[in-house]
Amino acid sequence: MKEKLVVAVLGLQMGRRHLFAAKEYGAEIGAICDIDTQKLAKYKEEYQLSDEQCYTDWKEVLKRDDINVVVIATPDQLHREEVEACLAAGKHVLCEKPLALTREDICAIVKAANASDKKCMVGQVSRFHTAFVKLKELVDSGIIGDIYYMETEYAHDYATILKPWDPACEHDMDKKISMWRSDPQRHGVVGGGCHAVDLLRWFCGDPTEVMAYGTHKMLPQVSYDDTTVAILNFPNGIIGKVFVSTGCKRPYTRMTSIYGTKGTLVCDSTKGEIKVYTVGEDGVRVNETPEIVTVEVKDHNAVAEFVKFAQHIENDEVVEMDADLGARTVEVCLSIVRSSEIGKPVSPNYQFT
Repeated sequence: MKEKLVVAVLGLQMGRRHLFAAKEYGAEIGAICDIDTQKLAKYKEEYQLSDEQCYTDWKEVLKRDDINVVVIATPDQLHREEVEACLAAGKHVLCEKPLALTREDICAIVKAANASDKKCMVGQVSRFHTAFVKLKELVDSGIIGDIYYMETEYAHDYATILKPWDPACEHDMDKKISMWRSDPQRHGVVGGGCHAVDLLRWFCGDPTEVMAYGTHKMLPQVSYDDTTVAILNFPNGIIGKVFVSTGCKRPYTRMTSIYGTKGTLVCDSTKGEIKVYTVGEDGVRVNETPEIVTVEVKDHNAVAEFVKFAQHIENDEVVEMDADLGARTVEVCLSIVRSSEIGKPVSPNYQFT
């Protein structure tokens, strides 16, 4: 008999997608939690919840024995404490990306996940974007041969959504949460660029070395570089490039190109279009007019993500996107930041225990 899923969602800004996904799957919504009472009221009404199912303190949610699944969609800075507490309370956990912001925190989460008999999955949602899923299918089909180079990006203009960081808020959690994107601890490469980094890891594996450069010209209200470019060296003769900009004057995009020994794939995920360039019968000359593969655009595809998580629980499967996977993505991001700071190559450390 399948385990009945009773879900609590912590953090309703990003969590609203997970709330919808859980409901779509057929799970029971047991609780919602946010410090913003207006958000609570909105989703309480939308999902016809009672006062007893709405919380401003996430620790109170864990006292509910009927809740067996917790989706953590709170600011990144809070993930470690919440993941550890949820697992200790016997709840399955789906944690938004990035897993955490520091090496100390990702190591602690991996340790907690390994010690628990509950499922812990990290929401690296790029792996569920319909365009990238199709891109992976094309690569795995062998249509472009072996990958030798891949480049991707995370371009997202934070200028209109950032609240300037106030050091005085360190002792005021409500204010700190409201400024989470400008927190000096949340470098743009880790917080947002992990989308692009994880995409590279999905296709190419774990890089052995990274070299990065950063610049800071667009977002004076943050302390970290607002643009970073990194070159990554992967096993098997693959090199990669990732571009992360949180201050660019350009619509949000995660353009991705993959170069193989028999062709090239160019993907604009925001348009759901993949250009497929392949060589002709002579095996040398490229067909200049690409085949166009179109897919439905489903960015931040929380529905497919929750389906995978629920299947892991109900079928007692090994979690593919586990805490170790999430930690590896963060470790590469931290290595990129470190390289840009010291001006030298950095080798990621994938030992977390």
